[in-house]
Amino acid sequence: MAKILLVEDNEMNRDMLSRRLTRKGHEVFIAVDGAEGVSMAIAKLPDLILMDMNLPVLDGWQATQQIKAGAETSTIPVIALTAHAMTGDREKCMKAGCDDYDTKPVEFPRLLSKIETLLKEAMR
Repeated sequence: MAKILLVEDNEMNRDMLSRRLTRKGHEVFIAVDGAEGVSMAIAKLPDLILMDMNLPVLDGWQATQQIKAGAETSTIPVIALTAHAMTGDREKCMKAGCDDYDTKPVEFPRLLSKIETLLKEAMR
């Protein structure tokens, strides 16, 4: 299936998402902070990135901006994952370069649908 980079500092979220994505046939790479996420995006060139927005070292907004600014990584779709569901948060994520947005706690079928949509668009 697809190579997915999961950038998430919460161990329970990482474990749940990586196991469920692996069960769906995806290859999952994990980064625990924004700086590691940028490095892994460059090294692994995943098909899609799931980006927590509240991260140590480099937050998800900064990490996404760096990924989208890179020549080799600019077209990788990024889905923001955030517990922030306030008015304007979706727009802030999209302005940072995210291609979609999903709230925590993650509703896996909804997130999977967004992942599949972006992967299909990226294949065109």
